[in-house]
Amino acid sequence: MASYTLMTDMTCDLSKEMLEELQVCAVPMAFQLGSNAYQHYPDEREITLEEFYVRLKAGEDAVTSQINPATYIEYFERELKEGKDILYLCFSSGLSGTINTAVLIAGQMKEKYPQRRIAVVDTLCASVGEGLLVYLAGKKYLAGADMDELLAYVEAVKTRICHWFTVEDLHHLRRGGRVSSVEAIVGSALKIKPILSVDAQGKLVVVAKERGTKKALGYLLNRFAAEGDDPCTAVVGIAHANAPESAEYLSELLKKQYPGITVFITKIGPIIGAHVGMGMCALVYQGKNYNF
Repeated sequence: MASYTLMTDMTCDLSKEMLEELQVCAVPMAFQLGSNAYQHYPDEREITLEEFYVRLKAGEDAVTSQINPATYIEYFERELKEGKDILYLCFSSGLSGTINTAVLIAGQMKEKYPQRRIAVVDTLCASVGEGLLVYLAGKKYLAGADMDELLAYVEAVKTRICHWFTVEDLHHLRRGGRVSSVEAIVGSALKIKPILSVDAQGKLVVVAKERGTKKALGYLLNRFAAEGDDPCTAVVGIAHANAPESAEYLSELLKKQYPGITVFITKIGPIIGAHVGMGMCALVYQGKNYNF
């Protein structure tokens, strides 16, 4: 049994089954939907993703918040009391200040448990991009990598995770300031699908725009073909926000073109879903990134 715990947060958008298989502990994250407050857990115990998207589509506003200190204390201390160190892969600092709280609490825990160690990694990733990094790290964790080996691996790989995604509804991006009100109105009318990525600072950027869902998904596939490392043996993550048809379409095309590829499909949770809305589809992989 490993002498440390591999930990992440629920922006990784990996399923309960995947997290359990990888033996990764995921810290829940808070959000508000309408007038109700929830925590997003891997098992969706407080609200299912299906209900979340139904209510989002019906017009309820969703607002997210950072992980609070009490939650970090609970999850960190549980492992430390068992004599385990912690390697925590945190949501991108380019999109949230959550990592600042994590580092603060890690320092406090170090004073209380001086023999223990907590390494907090800024993944510079979000959603299934963070999920792919956690997946790759989890495989090495299960294979017996020690904490220093895994920490070095994650730091080396995190900037090579390529994030590409498209969204169906521009309303949520407009609300978040990613597109203007005019762009949102005109784009929705013309069925314009923005293509977004994550830059070297872990921030969200609009890179291109395509007309129609299939053309947008085709753009994602072309990026993978152009910059993915060894596509025929790659590990690729696909995530969707209540858009399983798009996810399956991407998966089938990838497997047909690259028979040796490994593809996993996961669902986008409410933390990311609140900002992108229904219909988002993402493709992530290792490769040459930030060449926008």
